[in-house]
Amino acid sequence: MERRNVSSGGSFEDVYGYSRAVRVGDHVHVAGTCARGADLDGDAYVQARAALAIVADALAELGLGLDAVVRTVAYVTDIADAQLVARAHREALGDVRPAATMVAVTALLEPAMKVEIEATAIAPT
Repeated sequence: MERRNVSSGGSFEDVYGYSRAVRVGDHVHVAGTCARGADLDGDAYVQARAALAIVADALAELGLGLDAVVRTVAYVTDIADAQLVARAHREALGDVRPAATMVAVTALLEPAMKVEIEATAIAPT
């Protein structure tokens, strides 16, 4: 089965040796994705929107849209930010309504990071 890796050019990809997204057959797995650059100065809503945009870009490189997403997992460093992350998720994925999980964690890789989002998508056959 053919495998295709996608890089977003994020600094952690080379350091940790991973791909932003991997497609094998009709399954696509998008790695945990955080905001970067100026978006890290924003609240959890701004960061979640930025992370979901990076997810969308990775899917687009594989010829897919957010409508192919079947599952997301969001990791937040403050559960009080849950509604902000949920708002960004709903705006990006509204009618898609993937299976979704949100988990509170003590920290992410950089102190400014408030949310990390991973996604699973299925390509249409």
